[in-house]
Amino acid sequence: MKTAELYRRVTDAIVRELEHGTAPWIKPWKGGAAAAPGMPVNAATGHRYQGINVPILWGEAAAMGYPAHAWMTCKQALDKGAAVRKGERGTHVVFAKRVTVGEADDEKTVAMLRVYVVFNVAQIDGLKDGEALPSLPVELGGCHEAAQRFIDATGADIRHGGDCAMFVPSRDFIALPPPISFTTSESYLATALHELGHWSGGESRLARDLANRFGTRAYAAEELVAELTSAFLCAHLGVTGELRHAGYISDWLALLRDDSRAIFTAASKASQAADYLRSFSEEPSASSGRTESEP
Repeated sequence: MKTAELYRRVTDAIVRELEHGTAPWIKPWKGGAAAAPGMPVNAATGHRYQGINVPILWGEAAAMGYPAHAWMTCKQALDKGAAVRKGERGTHVVFAKRVTVGEADDEKTVAMLRVYVVFNVAQIDGLKDGEALPSLPVELGGCHEAAQRFIDATGADIRHGGDCAMFVPSRDFIALPPPISFTTSESYLATALHELGHWSGGESRLARDLANRFGTRAYAAEELVAELTSAFLCAHLGVTGELRHAGYISDWLALLRDDSRAIFTAASKASQAADYLRSFSEEPSASSGRTESEP
């Protein structure tokens, strides 16, 4: 499959869900009765999938009812003495490899995209015990406490009061209603993680500026980045996330219909933001901050 076709296929699938008022990155583990929360990982390498590959694999796991967010290529399965079952259909993911082009006095680095096919471990026979299920980073019974520790570790200036949730760039603080104002503790945590997504892009941190890429739709794109950041972190921490800004769905639809690569850019920025926020409380991993160049 060509990358342009993948852009359009993924964007069209997300647009269809948004048109029905839902988003594929919300509660991604609820599609299968036995599915566990978590980020998609490669069961052969242990690497976390990044960027657009996260909602792609979440969506496929939900649609097919797979019990684990663990994937690998056919070759990786064979290397482990296992095999993809006959008739199983794989899922396309995209990876970028940085290459330098041009003459010595005018070199630039560009991302060359390649499409790979991966299979969920539920589609593979012959895997040994322990090779099919990724370890969860958080004990689910203590996910609320762990998520609060994660939020506190960032050192962000979070002020409680009022009835609005927002990041104020000019004064570099996050405003949140008191936790008791939320219907559930998970709603509060998901909202805090959304605002931390915005906070991560502050001038003294990632200095995220989407105006050059998205022009007048930069605000909608930034909200999409924060929404995806919250979804990625909710899955990582075992928190049941929810759509925080349903009012932006029409703006996101306009953005995605006009630009088939927009969701790929937003997901990439969200992965960068999530990794940045994880760095305050976790040791860097092999997959953190890397450009994905292998499945």
